[in-house]
Parts: sequence; C-alpha cells; structure tokens
Amino acid sequence: QVQLAESGGGLVQAGGSLRHSCVASGGTFSTNTMGWFRQAPGKEREFVAAITQSDGVTGYADSVKGRFTISRGNAKNTVWLQMNSLKPEDTAVYYCAASVGTVSFRSGLYDFWGQGTQVTVSS
Repeated sequence: QVQLAESGGGLVQAGGSLRHSCVASGGTFSTNTMGWFRQAPGKEREFVAAITQSDGVTGYADSVKGRFTISRGNAKNTVWLQMNSLKPEDTAVYYCAASVGTVSFRSGLYDFWGQGTQVTVSS
C-alpha cells in the first residue's frame, strides 16, 4: 500500500508563493504518476498538475499554467508543487495523489491519496 506524506501549504497574501512537497512510501514501484488536486469549499475536487515518474511528462490545469510548476526528485518518490503569483481563488485543500497510469485530470484514475493540506490566499 502506497502512503503519501504531504507538507507545505499555509496562509499567504495574493501574489505570494508557496511550495508543496509529497513523499511516497511503500510499494512506490507500482506508481507511475504523481500529482496534485485541490478542493475548495462547496466545489468538486479538481485537477491541478501531475508528472510521470518515468519520463517527467507533465500536465497542468489551465487555471494554473504559467504560475505553478510541478517537479520530481531523482529518487522519483518525491514531487514538489511550486505555486507562484497566488490568487484568492487558489484557496483550497490541496491533495497529493498517485496513479499507476499516466497523467490524467480525472481524479477517479488516481489510486492513492494524501490527507490534504490547506492553502489560504488572502486578498
């Protein structure tokens, strides 16, 4: 069973930056893609970004392109999400997710989930 441990998040003013990290353990050989989703109050969980561990292929939601960057470590069990130029609408709980498949915006295709970390962007 894969466990995902997240860190980062917090409170920041609009225009500021935050960095998330996610470390996978336990059976990580079975995962190919790691990424992030977010869920704001009263809204559905939505895709943010993902990266394949094998070849570094990335995917981003249109709402974060040019502002957020996902990257992976050499050990391929760690991913980071650098969030710049944050906006109040980025406020949400951010979840790390892992999949045995390739990059997808569909949450149902991800097999493992972290507990989530709160990001609050004040205006």
